Amino acid sequence: MSSGISITSLREHYRNNTTDPITELGRVLQHANSNAGHNVYLAQNAAWSREQAANLRHEDIDTQPLWGIPISLKDCFDLAGFPTSCGSLFYREHHGIAPTDSAVAARLRSAGAIITGKTHLHQLAYGITGQSRDFGDCLQPDDPARLTGGSSSGAAASVQEGSALAAIGTDTGGSIRVPAALCGLCGYRSSLSLNTAALWRGGAHLAASFDTLGWLYRNLSDGPLLGNALFDLPFATAPSLASLRIGIPGEAFLHDAEPAILAGLDRWQSLLAQQGTTLERFDAAPWHDAIDIFAPIQASEAAALHRGYFLHFEPMIAERLTWGASISNDEIASLRARLQLFRATANALFKHFDYLLLPCAPMQALLAADDHTQTRTRILRYTVPISLCGLPVVTLPGGMQLVAPIGHDAELLALSANLPAFAL
Repeated sequence: MSSGISITSLREHYRNNTTDPITELGRVLQHANSNAGHNVYLAQNAAWSREQAANLRHEDIDTQPLWGIPISLKDCFDLAGFPTSCGSLFYREHHGIAPTDSAVAARLRSAGAIITGKTHLHQLAYGITGQSRDFGDCLQPDDPARLTGGSSSGAAASVQEGSALAAIGTDTGGSIRVPAALCGLCGYRSSLSLNTAALWRGGAHLAASFDTLGWLYRNLSDGPLLGNALFDLPFATAPSLASLRIGIPGEAFLHDAEPAILAGLDRWQSLLAQQGTTLERFDAAPWHDAIDIFAPIQASEAAALHRGYFLHFEPMIAERLTWGASISNDEIASLRARLQLFRATANALFKHFDYLLLPCAPMQALLAADDHTQTRTRILRYTVPISLCGLPVVTLPGGMQLVAPIGHDAELLALSANLPAFAL
């Protein structure tokens, strides 16, 4: 029953006693690690998950919003009794077995979720393809010729294969949005303002100035429930589509997008216009230096976290960390001043628009056999302007980013939950 079913629908089946958590867990775990590399999960214990499911008989579904829901956890968050790898064999050995749950794992368990395991990620969450020297590249369960994208690679694969109904991930420069888009899923990246130190307890940061929590999922209708369970967000009323003004980047920004991506954007514009939404183009030229601001700050913060261990990581990661360590404090201060100006200019768009709509990536797929030397730069051009401003995003079917002003997460999730009828 579980594969493809919404969280809300599964909860109704539980209420009606037509199934139970142990049965559903057994069904989803049959699909675990079904990709070509059998590496969706980097740490998993089916008996432990079954014990979680069995213990739910002592809990009340009415007080636990995720009661009996199978959810995977990105392997950069501690889970008591399991190692944390952060996508690195060295990190896993150095970090050891987690003695306690991270705050995210604790929230999942207190909400009644069944954690299905800890998922594959690009090393240190510092990459956009899902490739890995230590654990093997994460290939899509539905198409072994395609990479999942990253860094929340196993998170995307777990939902695509049906071993989880939702997957906890992180998004610094696109690490939820991109795999969601490439794997035909939905995704939610939270506002930076929601990402407190308390929420990140027991989680491995990449660059705290930009790191956000979120999830990948199949059904947009599940967004408000997940937001309430994990972020204590209120259940907001979705605005009328006819009342909204949505901004779309001009053609110059979209110059390298594949025809299929542009067709998907056109399809969403048409569907929204039919509902009375006002759609207007905006000049995205001020976004052209987004990566120049983002990349050195990210590298500097990552280097500070892993100083002394660079050579234990993959060569490309080590190179970025070495570069980050070489950036002076004065340079970082100058970049942070530019960041504030960038945010002011970008956020001014919301004086005219309620939301923004743009692709998550310029391509439909990342083929495993291709050279991806330039892939990161191509994709980050679409995602980093949003990351710099700490804005919340829902990845819509068809690989589009629906972007809201910072702090408007509840409204964004409510709006997107009303869009499935228009899904591509």
